[in-house]
Amino acid sequence: MATETIDHSTLSRLVEAGAVRGAHVVGQEGGWAVMIKYGMAERALAAQRSRQVRLFKRMETLVSYLKQVGISRFDVDAVDFAPETVKTHSRPDRAEALRRAHEAAAHDRWFREQVEEALHEADDPKTEWITHDVVKQDMARQRAELLARIKGDAE
Repeated sequence: MATETIDHSTLSRLVEAGAVRGAHVVGQEGGWAVMIKYGMAERALAAQRSRQVRLFKRMETLVSYLKQVGISRFDVDAVDFAPETVKTHSRPDRAEALRRAHEAAAHDRWFREQVEEALHEADDPKTEWITHDVVKQDMARQRAELLARIKGDAE
């Protein structure tokens, strides 16, 4: 396979200009590559970051990509395709991350409901307000009772 590549933006511009003569999908170890024919040249589609030949693990993904770019007809060479060499990435951590995201969203909903309820209660003219000093005295009393109970249990 050719080592020269073509990137996505160049391919899009070539398709838009009507310069693409064809696409040839080639199966190989690890997935499917695409050779783009334009003018007198034929170049492999490059991966965005690595600039190496882009390999599609699934044919469905490749077909969707080509159709999105504007290429709906292409030929396929599956002679060297080895499905057992296609590496799939298992992501067991995704289920846990999704569960945590749902829990966080549920907590956020609950918290917002609590704040809304507190604001309504604060605006209600029938709400009884307790001063900070009274609350401090009540907490000191409760603390003293608990300490006395703990001291009594220890003896």
